[in-house]
Amino acid sequence: MTVASILGHKSGAQIFSCGPDDTVSSVTKQLTDHRIGAILVIDDSGVLIGIISERDIVRLIAKRGEKALTSSVSAAMTDNVVTCLPSDTVTMLMGLMTENRVRHIPVVVDKEIEGVVSIGDVVKARIAAAEREAAEMMQYISSGV
Repeated sequence: MTVASILGHKSGAQIFSCGPDDTVSSVTKQLTDHRIGAILVIDDSGVLIGIISERDIVRLIAKRGEKALTSSVSAAMTDNVVTCLPSDTVTMLMGLMTENRVRHIPVVVDKEIEGVVSIGDVVKARIAAAEREAAEMMQYISSGV
């Protein structure tokens, strides 16, 4: 199973983004409104320059208190973004997530963002694959071959 197959099965897969000068408060509203855990940070030329997650926001609040909400996204974002390719396997993706302790990985090809895969997407895909395999085994067993 590949990252491309996960992206292909995501319903209504939208890419949510903000700018580095947006406020953390505006990002928290987007996270809540869209029921997501991270947003890509894109510069004026459309280049991915970071990602801001719920964890990043919590860390900034711990450091700055309530002033964190009026801070710019650039103060909280992770700027060393871990990315993957559509051709990467789910096993590779899980390794990246574990090794880098991240829950969201943008899928990027030639600097173009194709989507974002979350740990939830990976779990859902793995469960679906296991259920398919179990159903195929049951079919095989019941066919009497």
